[in-house]
Amino acid sequence: MDGNGRRRISGVDGVSACDGADGKALRIERRGAAGLLTLERPAELNAICGDMRRGLIKALAGFGRDPGVYAVVLRSAVAGVFSIGSDLSELLVAATADLAAARRAVAETCVLCWTVECFSKPTVSLLEGRATGAGTGIALYGTHRVAGEHYRFSLPATRIGYFPDAGLARALAAMPDGIGLYLALTGREIGRADALALGLVTHCIACERFGEIEAALADAEPVDPVLDDRHEDPGPAQLLEEAARIRRYFAAPTLADCIARLKSPEAGDRAFAEQTLMALAERSPMALAVTERLIRRAASLDIQATLRLDYRIGSRLIEHPDFGAGVRALVVELAGSPSWSPARIEDVTSASVERFFMPRPDGELALPDRAAMQAPRA
Repeated sequence: MDGNGRRRISGVDGVSACDGADGKALRIERRGAAGLLTLERPAELNAICGDMRRGLIKALAGFGRDPGVYAVVLRSAVAGVFSIGSDLSELLVAATADLAAARRAVAETCVLCWTVECFSKPTVSLLEGRATGAGTGIALYGTHRVAGEHYRFSLPATRIGYFPDAGLARALAAMPDGIGLYLALTGREIGRADALALGLVTHCIACERFGEIEAALADAEPVDPVLDDRHEDPGPAQLLEEAARIRRYFAAPTLADCIARLKSPEAGDRAFAEQTLMALAERSPMALAVTERLIRRAASLDIQATLRLDYRIGSRLIEHPDFGAGVRALVVELAGSPSWSPARIEDVTSASVERFFMPRPDGELALPDRAAMQAPRA
């Protein structure tokens, strides 16, 4: 047992559990040559809590050292959802009671993503149902990401006064035609065909075959043939068919320019522009401005630098009134539209946005380099 009463991962077949305050949240198993990590917080739709983050980090370290583990599978035990992202209710409670603890929670998300990114063995995420925010982020750094037929991706963070964390800005910045910026600002939901085209997933496989994948990896079958042989054509990518329209508005040099273009759309784009402006009007103006600047900066950053910038931003946004207003209204109380501060995007100043990006005087996020992360450990 470890100091928290959890069973340690062993080098033989078995099961251990990461228990949160609300019961078991993460199941850790060794099945043959496969390490299985199962998210199971059904009431919270697999929102990633502190116990899950720490459990995942520790489990990956154990599987990485275990010579009998060939690959790791990340999956959900909750029907219809992989993960809705970070547990923002837990984060709000921490930010209210102990700001230092809340900052550590923000840092843990970054550390978890960096741990997955540096993991030296195949990591296969089986994604069925909703995958949003950090829920997508922890899968994104694995070597293989498999979308079931009901996979749905979205980024609702700006609606809650937060931002797309978990290093997602780098992936969004790499998307063509301003599509990444569009998805981050509007929260539009997409399916697996678009996700495959945009690089969010690597394979599309019916979820009824996920058991076959787990069994094959437990037998140490090579991961690429296992997935390639089961991959199926998801059909046309609807979002890419709209790429020219999205580019007209979201390839603009600034957020203000994007909005100005939407307010004066081309004749055939009026419905799109109206719907998009309505979506933006629901979201925190400060969160929109911070997200837009982050994605533009992430275009020139690597994953490690993006995660460090995420920590600067997240550790400050949790103190901004929009975060508390958004989480209380839309997650905790379900009481309707929050009141934002400032209320209009026109009132967000460049200086107020830049404050979130400045180095922290109380210390930056420490992420070891890749070589140190992959060095053998006792």
